Amino acid sequence: MSQRRFARAAVFSAGAWGTAVAKVLADAGTEVIVHARRSEIADAINTVHRNPGYFPDIELPAVLTATGDPVAALDGADFLVLSIPAQSLRTSLAAWAPCIGPDTMIVSLMKGIEAGSGLRASQVITEVAGVSADRVAVLSGPNLAREIMNGQPAAATVACPDEDAARRFQQACHTPYFRPYTSTDVTGCELGGAVKNVIALAVGIASGMGLGDNAAATLITRGLAETTRLAVALGAHPATLAGLAGLGDLVATCTSPLSRNRTFGAHLGHGLSVEQATAATRKTTEGVKSAEAILALAQAHGIEMPITEVISALLYEKVTLDQAAATLMQRPPNAER
Repeated sequence: MSQRRFARAAVFSAGAWGTAVAKVLADAGTEVIVHARRSEIADAINTVHRNPGYFPDIELPAVLTATGDPVAALDGADFLVLSIPAQSLRTSLAAWAPCIGPDTMIVSLMKGIEAGSGLRASQVITEVAGVSADRVAVLSGPNLAREIMNGQPAAATVACPDEDAARRFQQACHTPYFRPYTSTDVTGCELGGAVKNVIALAVGIASGMGLGDNAAATLITRGLAETTRLAVALGAHPATLAGLAGLGDLVATCTSPLSRNRTFGAHLGHGLSVEQATAATRKTTEGVKSAEAILALAQAHGIEMPITEVISALLYEKVTLDQAAATLMQRPPNAER
């Protein structure tokens, strides 16, 4: 059997972020096949080299192919790159697990906490796929899919307990416009990516209410503080939260109009209900799905997360917009640490 010249990656699935990372991998010289649930998306990628569901205006590399067959996608894959909603990971991966090769490295692009269990995506992967933690990596950072599809500069962190494995995926996705760094702090990278979505909801709400840039800056800064408290309590290194997967991702998600979590929050700030904001956003908004799970995780470890607590209450209609703002501003003042 002849050896492949390049690594092979199977990207599940063909959503916005999955498509963007698939393009990055292809541009880096990695052989890429995308698993698309919808046959019309797979056909379009293979024939006209576009994803009409998310980026109909951007041509994909001709070497990037797609299939609706998970077995075909995973055949010989060096990397399985997972970009699906965090809340559907367990069910979907259980169906795919028998097809995963014994040497395939699994890379999570997901930024959410599983409801009920409080598990991070990497923990769900090791549990469901039955693989060791050193075969699971996460990719996280200030990565807005549209900008990356346009070839605009971006950087990210590849975190894995196995440094050599992290470097292998770093090489597989390093392009002139996408610069990956490596880390062994999986916990810090995943919690930074998950909690920033909730903070972005808060910033979006403040923007929708017309509360100004001072309020946004305050929420970002104090949001980073509560994210760091939780992450460090769970074993993360504080420096990770000051890096790309922490502060970098937080700033991009909280400030960009391309951010679906910020956009969802802005809809709420304009007075829309959660159901109306969901219809208006029309895309998976991980902060909405994970807020309660993150809060439960914090409470289980005795960590105070006031912004997350207020957003969770607002999403479940336990408080009004005005009450949410008042709750945060009327908290007893204390020292900034």
